[in-house]
Amino acid sequence: MANEKSARENVLKNIRNASLVRIENPYSNVNLDAPIYQESAEEDLLVRFASELNLIGGSFVYCGSNGEMLNELKVLMDVRKIDSFFTLDKKITQLLKSADIEVINDQSRTKTSKVIITGCEALVARLGSVVVSSKQDSGRLANFIADTHIVMANPNQVVETVKSAIELIKTKYTSLPSMISFVTGPSRTADIEKTLVMGAHGPRELIVFVSENF
Repeated sequence: MANEKSARENVLKNIRNASLVRIENPYSNVNLDAPIYQESAEEDLLVRFASELNLIGGSFVYCGSNGEMLNELKVLMDVRKIDSFFTLDKKITQLLKSADIEVINDQSRTKTSKVIITGCEALVARLGSVVVSSKQDSGRLANFIADTHIVMANPNQVVETVKSAIELIKTKYTSLPSMISFVTGPSRTADIEKTLVMGAHGPRELIVFVSENF
């Protein structure tokens, strides 16, 4: 016991002495604002985003116009036997109604809606991530509840890195949203017995529509 106590006291003494000695930071000259990745002006960011999104289990649909995007949605409705879409986004609501697509805006039905459509703040090409925030019409919950999350975006929202996405949001709002979320593919977890489970914490399916004039 004496030896154990002595060893413990020595450890605590060393910790105390170390906390009293000021050590110069050997990495004080590191540029924390420098980009992590080497950006390539030749790379098509939209193609990169589509590729990364597909790799993580998401689906990408490119449309040359809003009309084409609405046609693709109607095909999806026929194939999946979908009667309506839930959305709180005013712009998306107007667009869907222009094509006689039934829209649900009742927030009390958020938790029971199977397919939800939202916009986004940005699309991160290197990660295939969709960036959403609490300042969007969809708020905090809509993009986390449904089985299928459909995102509508335009090519101008595609950026290369997370840092670029944050900068894009900073230029859009006078203050940062209280919640900024990076949705990287369908929700999944393998915490239990290392068995992959889809839709554990959110949508089990993510579909991103990019239209040139959305």
